[in-house]
Amino acid sequence: MSNLEKEPPELVIDGEPPVAGAIEILEPRDVPLGGPRAMNVRRTLPQRHRSLIGAWCFVDHYGPDVVAGSGGMVVPPHPHTGLQTVSWLFAGEIDHRDSVGTHAPVRVGELNLMTAGHGIAHSEVSTDATTVLHGAQLWLALPDASRHTAPVFEHYTPPVVALPGASVRVFIGSLVGSTSPALTFSALVGAQLDLEPFSTVQLPVDAAFEHGVLLDAGTVSVDGDELPVAHLAYREPGRSTLQLVAGATGARLLLIGGEPFGESIVMWWNFIGRTHEEIVGFRDEWQTDVVGGATPEGRFGRVAGYAGRPLPAPELPGVRLKPRG
Repeated sequence: MSNLEKEPPELVIDGEPPVAGAIEILEPRDVPLGGPRAMNVRRTLPQRHRSLIGAWCFVDHYGPDVVAGSGGMVVPPHPHTGLQTVSWLFAGEIDHRDSVGTHAPVRVGELNLMTAGHGIAHSEVSTDATTVLHGAQLWLALPDASRHTAPVFEHYTPPVVALPGASVRVFIGSLVGSTSPALTFSALVGAQLDLEPFSTVQLPVDAAFEHGVLLDAGTVSVDGDELPVAHLAYREPGRSTLQLVAGATGARLLLIGGEPFGESIVMWWNFIGRTHEEIVGFRDEWQTDVVGGATPEGRFGRVAGYAGRPLPAPELPGVRLKPRG
């Protein structure tokens, strides 16, 4: 998914050390994507005081949206650099096309992982058969040593692992004996957990990871702290068990995590780089080569099969983008 904000803020992101303490609850902010019939998303990452959870640097949670009212998802071809996009659905279906020649559906319970690396373009449109759209779009920052890798697209359907009181689908990394083959460039985990009513789950996790829990539906406490729906609970590294306690309706949640990233990045619009000059250069190439039509086969390539125009980049802010750390 593209970040469709007309004036995306400068996001200078440090690989900051975790703050000691208990569970930290991150509140979402509403972001409209597009025009008057825009689909709204609830964004919990990045935030000023918590920018990264491992390499996870962007979390948008949307729906359930009735497509007849919202218009669904219509995102024209747009660029990405230096990151991976993780698409995960709870309801509906999305048609994905990209500049490495992929044309694939995004379906419920199936991972679509797109590695932008050096540069890629893609479009996302909810299908005609979709009546309700509900899911999450997440980004992973690529480490400096890997961020110029060739772009690639992967699809994986994780098996359902049954635990006492819960079921788990592991789409990134390893958890509860299930390992995803999806390509990653740092130590990570990503999974959907469905908790039965009144269940208590002592989830074994990697003690070297920091973790985040996004509650999609139901009620749950994380290590004893109540987590409101659409909020993200953060926990620092250091413990090998995560306690999840569901309420009367059970709970559906996403677990993300990874080793602390340890690098500083600059994220603006749909680009991740390391310097102001890089971001300016990425934007110029997109505007000139793709939007302007000068060199459609350049860094970002061309998305075949999409009938409309590519998405123009917004104007850069009137300040220099400066990395920290």
